[in-house]
Amino acid sequence: MKTFGFRSLALAVMAVGSFASQTAHAADELVVYCNVQEEWCRPMVTAFEKATGIKVSMTRKSSGETYAQIKAESANPRGDIWWGGTGDPHLQAAEEGLTEVYRSPKLADLQPWAVRQAEASKYRTVGIYAGALGYSFNTVELAKRKLPEPKCWSDLIKPEFKGEVQVANPNSSGTSYTLLATLVQLMGEDKAFDYMKALHRNINQYTKSGAAPARAAATGESIVGITFLHDAVTNAVAGAPVKVVAPCEGTGYEIGSMSIIKGAKNLESAKKWYDWALTPEAQAIGGAAHSYQVPSHKNAALPPQAPKLTDIKLIDYNFAKFGASAERSRLLTKWDKEVGALPK
Repeated sequence: MKTFGFRSLALAVMAVGSFASQTAHAADELVVYCNVQEEWCRPMVTAFEKATGIKVSMTRKSSGETYAQIKAESANPRGDIWWGGTGDPHLQAAEEGLTEVYRSPKLADLQPWAVRQAEASKYRTVGIYAGALGYSFNTVELAKRKLPEPKCWSDLIKPEFKGEVQVANPNSSGTSYTLLATLVQLMGEDKAFDYMKALHRNINQYTKSGAAPARAAATGESIVGITFLHDAVTNAVAGAPVKVVAPCEGTGYEIGSMSIIKGAKNLESAKKWYDWALTPEAQAIGGAAHSYQVPSHKNAALPPQAPKLTDIKLIDYNFAKFGASAERSRLLTKWDKEVGALPK
């Protein structure tokens, strides 16, 4: 499987090389803030450099961290492109004027959900992939403790899972903010916060990265890791003893997004990345790099391992409301006060 993946990745990178002519000047540069996994960020950079001749400097962080960095740097922007990560902070940045308006000529080729993301932000961001929220559990560790398989969100707050669940902090992680917003929409705000307080008793660690709990479940450090399903699938494909669960009550999903940072010093290079990243060839790099999100281009190949969104009970996630600056800030402040501050 790994051999196949490396070959697929090499073919994807080679294919992307035909996207652009080799007319770019060697002096052209681009600064990318990347929010997907390092294993996907790096080949994206390599392929773009090969396609355009533009030299890329890349930093990988979680989406919440990147949003905070862009806001802190707004008087003197250091980044050009913000690529990947959950759409909520991209929408908040758009509302706050931290990103540029750009209508890519590739918009007509995208899935409706990706276009709606652009429309909701008044064309300051766009959808590049989608993925459903859920969790995975380590089957070996579960059997050792003779615990029943969790199938629903409600199972994760049972006393037998005390200290056995891991999730990220919603302040740093877009994944975990999506969980927060999902539970509020699924249960109503009061019941959702009651649930998160009960879940808090079972959490062994709030991580910085949204994907980290999937790795913890894969290694047995934690029995359960709450993440996007595609992050859990990556570990399952690699041979980890994990089972991936879409919760029975229903769940939310992300629209991974891309934005040009307001005041980008390499604006033309940023636009080239933006258009290139929306091509089927560029989006094929994700699957080849063992990242199993659903790509936004209508003609991009869906990785066969990717969770099928049509098979999952998805809520009608309100991206406009929960990506709004005031709502996102309010919910995070409330989580800090009512959940994060609780003793173990």
